[in-house]
Amino acid sequence: METLTTSIAICSTCNHSLNVKGECLACLLRGGLNGSVEESAAERGSLVFSDFEIARREDGSFWELGCGAMGVTYRATDKVLHRTVALKVIETPADGDSQAVRERFLREARAAAALKHPNVAGIFQFGASPEIDRCYYAMELVEGETLEALVRRDGPLKAERALEIAIQVTRALVAAAAQGLIHRDLKPGNIMITRADAETVKLEVKVIDFGLAKVTNAVGEADLTHGGFVGTPSFASPEQFGGAPADARSDIYSLGVTFWYSLTGQLPYPGRTIEEIRDRQQRTDLPIEQLVARRVPAPLIKMLRRTLAIDPTQRPASARELMETLESCRTKLVRRSGIWSFWKLAAVVVVLGILTAAAGWIVWKTEFIRHPLTTGIAVLPFENLSDDPDNAYFANGIQEEILTRLASIADLKVISRTSTQQYQSKPRNLREIAKQLGVANILEGSVQKAADQVRVNVQLVNALTDTHLWADTYDRKLTDIFGVESEIAKRIASSLQAKLTGREEQALALKPTNNPEAYDTYLRGLAFEVRSLYSSGTGPSLEAAGFYGRAVQLDPNFALAWAQLSRADAHIYFDRVDVSSSARGDAAKRALENAQKLAPDSPQTLLALGYYQNMVLRDYGAAKATFGRVSKMLPGNSEVLMALSRVARRAGDWDQSIAYLEEALALDPRNVELLINAAWTYTMLRQFPAALKLYDRALDITPNDLDIMAAKASIYQAQGNLTQAAKLLSEVNTQTPVENAFLIKMTQLRLERNHGEAVRLLQTRLAQFHYASEYDKANGQVALAFEQRLAGDTAGARVNAEQARNMLEQLYRDQADNEVFAASLSQAYAAMGERDPAIKLAERATLLVPRAKDRQGGPALEENLALIHTIRGENSRAISTLTKLLQTPYWGWSYAPTPVTSTLLRLDPIWDPLRGDPRFEKIVASLAPK
Repeated sequence: METLTTSIAICSTCNHSLNVKGECLACLLRGGLNGSVEESAAERGSLVFSDFEIARREDGSFWELGCGAMGVTYRATDKVLHRTVALKVIETPADGDSQAVRERFLREARAAAALKHPNVAGIFQFGASPEIDRCYYAMELVEGETLEALVRRDGPLKAERALEIAIQVTRALVAAAAQGLIHRDLKPGNIMITRADAETVKLEVKVIDFGLAKVTNAVGEADLTHGGFVGTPSFASPEQFGGAPADARSDIYSLGVTFWYSLTGQLPYPGRTIEEIRDRQQRTDLPIEQLVARRVPAPLIKMLRRTLAIDPTQRPASARELMETLESCRTKLVRRSGIWSFWKLAAVVVVLGILTAAAGWIVWKTEFIRHPLTTGIAVLPFENLSDDPDNAYFANGIQEEILTRLASIADLKVISRTSTQQYQSKPRNLREIAKQLGVANILEGSVQKAADQVRVNVQLVNALTDTHLWADTYDRKLTDIFGVESEIAKRIASSLQAKLTGREEQALALKPTNNPEAYDTYLRGLAFEVRSLYSSGTGPSLEAAGFYGRAVQLDPNFALAWAQLSRADAHIYFDRVDVSSSARGDAAKRALENAQKLAPDSPQTLLALGYYQNMVLRDYGAAKATFGRVSKMLPGNSEVLMALSRVARRAGDWDQSIAYLEEALALDPRNVELLINAAWTYTMLRQFPAALKLYDRALDITPNDLDIMAAKASIYQAQGNLTQAAKLLSEVNTQTPVENAFLIKMTQLRLERNHGEAVRLLQTRLAQFHYASEYDKANGQVALAFEQRLAGDTAGARVNAEQARNMLEQLYRDQADNEVFAASLSQAYAAMGERDPAIKLAERATLLVPRAKDRQGGPALEENLALIHTIRGENSRAISTLTKLLQTPYWGWSYAPTPVTSTLLRLDPIWDPLRGDPRFEKIVASLAPK
């Protein structure tokens, strides 16, 4: 079979492929039969195929049930057995050996007739009508509706229902495989949905049109496709378009598209012609954002990625293997959302209007059921009324502590401080804020602190009804402030009719320390902890760790401060960009052990444990288990979900990572940190349109944020849109605080091959900017050395590279297990022209953190290694690594956070030594910008 050309299009009437003459066989057949009837109606009044008579509608037209790839299906009557059947009439080719085709048809028809299964519409009889040169077969008439009609009428299906349909269809494919058959035209229009009986909502699924199935081991014979494409293009596998042999994996792909359609109401690869569809399959990623928008569970997204793999070898090898995967997905969904009967009961509860009473029982069902709008609350920034403006940290700390207590109540949906800190203490339009945050209730407050006296004013407002629920003023000594925080949290819970468990009562009443000075110092640390949303370096964590350390010195029994100290130290260790970073791992462990001795089951202690496992030990499985435990204790805490997302990302479970982030954003829709993390995840997956939308949502909240705009620019660079990237980077300059934003600007100049301007800006920044760490400064000198090499200034490049090497060698001597220092030092040596130590260090970096250990960061070190191979002239190794990286999601090294793309390889002069090599030119041309 020859590969199809661009001239093949899709019929606008029935959505099937046209032949090389631009004709639709199904429509021609329909017209031919209608013409035959018009000519013969006066004589016979009917059209008969052997024992089967095609039925008519009231208007006299044939009763058509549907059209498929090779013919039209009609309602017909078996005149012998007096039963109603579905009769498929197929036109044989006008040219060629029609007798051979009929014989092949009958052979495959017999094989299909042997297929007996509850999920397959049975085939009764086959035949050929020589006088009109058509074949036909009669099959079971399934009373019901097609999956296509169901989705068109009701919209996309819920995951559980769609999964049940997919499982039943897969059972049919398993049975077909036992007979050596493949369907070749699996689609929603060939899947009939009925009810098992009138008294139940249980679905019964039957696959129809198995009469055109192909015997998998039959080769070298005439085919009913007439030497061309068979199937429905929108649901066909890539190998069907290319003429490659189709096997069971082709049906699996078609089922994947069908499953996608049932979940979203859309097609993953739409197109008007076969070539358009085929082009989208080859050049674009799966639009996973369609699934995310429908809140499809992560296990199903993961399964669909495999099922819709372009390469058949990447799909499930058989229908039986697919069945095992689907059953596993169903088990995971049952664990997560309850069994199907619970869904029915939840629906009844909603209808009866007793959702509130049932919420405690079905709290985990869905976000709406778990947290009705009336139980959602946002705590706006507390106003600092103290004479000393430096006391603002205290007002912020009180707000944070009230939030922490509220987040421990399962019945409440609590918006994080990250989302609320953008608002003023006394905003004008509370209704609009409530709408933006997805809650009904707003808590406003003010704090006035003088010496050891504190006054806290609060009022709770239902912003949707403009009703003041309560207001109060608390005058306390600093030693009694904990009682105020607990009392406010309890009052809110009571006002919103949230039920408290015994554990939650204890959490609200917790008094973390009896030392007011220690608590004051702790609040100062919290202020630094939440100061920055999107920053490089370890500044905020270093400051926070200092305050937490002083707090535990003042009160060694302050478990909460120990937990926060462990988290801060773990963060510093993880960043690995400070001389003290190595020792921070041990410090994080000591602080954690102290917290565990004092409060082993505290959510904050467990959070610290999870961060230690994630950031220090890099034990992502253990971290996932710990964060999962905390999520049950703090169900309204979006931070825990974000932590789970980050762990999943490091473990390479990208779909699960997205699912956690979407769940967190449902709780906390204006959390910029969540939006950015979700955008990063999509960026690493090269799902650039989805990432750009998330960055735009973040910019709606924090307009003109240079860091977010730079991240957007990195995507446009990866797509080859340098004009748009330049606009976003126009305000980035030598004093821009965040180093990564400045480096993205340098990437822009390099891609534009404006090395002179890049050298000027880097020299200015190195001379004037106060870097957060020695590493950042050394990294800047490495960047300058590379730009000087590209500009032809080899001597200048060597001077700066040597200076960078001296700084980096000192850091590396102190932390020989630091993969970041090893990789950066390899670049310094490469810029000096010292190729042997460069390759040795680059290879060591990949051994320190291989991709098997860290799916997000490991490949970045491979990207650095590919660059060193390129500089050394080892093209084969460089190209081999780059080829693999183009198919790998990860956090980029040269273009962070964006991974390497074929467009970046084409534009960036650092890869110039590879140009002209046919292997490199092939991968550069392999993918168009997205």
